[in-house]
Amino acid sequence: MDETEFWELIDTARRGAEGDPEDQADLLVERLCRLDPEAVLDFARHFEARYHRAFTWDLWGAAWVLLGGASDDAFDWFRCWLIGQGREVYEGAVHDPDALADLLDDFDEEVDGDGEDLGYAADEAYEQLTGTVAPELGLAPAPADPQGVPIDLEDDRALAERLPRLWERFGE
Repeated sequence: MDETEFWELIDTARRGAEGDPEDQADLLVERLCRLDPEAVLDFARHFEARYHRAFTWDLWGAAWVLLGGASDDAFDWFRCWLIGQGREVYEGAVHDPDALADLLDDFDEEVDGDGEDLGYAADEAYEQLTGTVAPELGLAPAPADPQGVPIDLEDDRALAERLPRLWERFGE
């Protein structure tokens, strides 16, 4: 599976779910189950690599602003959700987290920002296809700490300075 096929699966499931992350995960599992197990593992590798790439202080700050706070787990789920938004939103946000102010049409913290189920879609599909747990993906381990310059997530002024457009649109 190449990168284009990965994003096509993400986009097709998102469109079919009309933006609902849980429905998107269900549709993604359904579509992955139509593939062979090795293709599902390829999908998982693409997903995991993007998940790790999004482990940055600035994206954690963006999640904090959008969600009104973001614990470690909430930031994990936010990164899954971000991947689920598709290539344009994901790449734009990884390149410039403040760009989420322009990339998101709207954001409802009750529905958006939590893509936990998306993070398990490949594992679930692999298990349905093979009856076994997915093997290790052979990727480098996750970074221990977020990349980039640390930020005090509880400091509104620091968030507003680091992410001015996002803060203006979604901040408190």
